[in-house]
Amino acid sequence: MPIRIAWPRGAVVADLADTPTARLLVARLPCSAQAQTWGEEVYFAVPVEAVLEPDARQVVEPGTVCFWVEGGCLALPFGRTPVSRGNECRLVAPVNVLGRLRGDPRALASVRDGDPIRVEAHQPNG
Repeated sequence: MPIRIAWPRGAVVADLADTPTARLLVARLPCSAQAQTWGEEVYFAVPVEAVLEPDARQVVEPGTVCFWVEGGCLALPFGRTPVSRGNECRLVAPVNVLGRLRGDPRALASVRDGDPIRVEAHQPNG
């Protein structure tokens, strides 16, 4: 299922896989939050409670849509974080992988701490 994530200076579309956590997120859309940044990662609270899935990972590719279980947040890494080793995207803890952003994940660089951010089902041509 495609979702749209929007903030004052931009928006991205992501394709979610059919995972337990992704289904929980889709059931709660639309939702809004306040963005936070951590290195080259954007994260924000969503109204989802989930457990770590068997394929949870701490290191992901730029543009991976992640759910940080302990923080109750979507995490969208687009580059290095303060805990990265080399050029990897390393999150603070293992996360559930929900899907991938379409296009260039560096579009997230325009998100600022405190920006309002909204997640909704993506309606193509609408």
